[in-house]
Amino acid sequence: MADLSVNLAGIKMKNPVMSASGTFGSGSEYASLFDISKMGALVTKGLTLRPRAGNKPPRICETPAGLLNAVGLQNPGVEAFISDVLPEMLGFGVPVIANIAGSTTDEFVEMARQLSGTGIVGLEINISCPNVKTGGMALGTVPEVAAQVVEAVVKETDLPVIVKLTPNVTNIVELARAVAGAGADALSLINTLVGMVIDVEQRKPVLGNVVGGLSGPAIRPVGVWAVWQVAQAVDIPIVGMGGICTGQDALEFILAGASAVAVGSAFFNNPMAAVRIITELDEYCTKHGVDKLQDLVGAAWKE
Repeated sequence: MADLSVNLAGIKMKNPVMSASGTFGSGSEYASLFDISKMGALVTKGLTLRPRAGNKPPRICETPAGLLNAVGLQNPGVEAFISDVLPEMLGFGVPVIANIAGSTTDEFVEMARQLSGTGIVGLEINISCPNVKTGGMALGTVPEVAAQVVEAVVKETDLPVIVKLTPNVTNIVELARAVAGAGADALSLINTLVGMVIDVEQRKPVLGNVVGGLSGPAIRPVGVWAVWQVAQAVDIPIVGMGGICTGQDALEFILAGASAVAVGSAFFNNPMAAVRIITELDEYCTKHGVDKLQDLVGAAWKE
């Protein structure tokens, strides 16, 4: 077997396949279907300082080659997560990364403080969620503001800090450079694209929130392009995501410059998607004589 291992800013994973935040629950939802310990890492559902009920329904709408969601970061709050959910996640024996979202810089800092020393191996700062009305993407579209949030979190914790970027900006490279300069250890990209669907019979938006975040295969080319640009502009590792369903999909992101990949909407169509991707990555390396998968990172543009 090829060496699929990854060291993502100090986070050691047996393979590059992670769960994308908000699509995998705590892992227990899939534990009866496959061995969760085969995953490279688990990323929590988006956490907020206090419990959130989320947006009014309907929250999900299928689109051609995609999924539109406006869940609104429903979660029990960071304290309840630490006491009630995290122990089970840690029990799977794979690295756990906490995805955190806030309306203010102070909220991000407080969550970083509470999560440090709990057993998680990293923080993913969600400054790019398009379906919450406060914070969310508003903090992640202005480079200077995003940098301020990142700098404050980095000062609060010794954990690796991963910043999740939105594609809903004019220049994602400028945004990536700003947060990298503020001390981010790694980047996740891309988050969902803003979209909406209208029920033509009812003549009103399908989603209760009107707009939502578009994920799935439809956005994969956008994600690959974003990784391609950012990987050549910053010197920190990237987690690529956006419509990854197969090993070939994952390889596109890796060849574009991603060190790891996150799987999201694919789980709803195929709960075994992560196992398939890991298997197909190994098969690709064997077929092409690649001893170490990380040798392929950015190979599409490196000399």
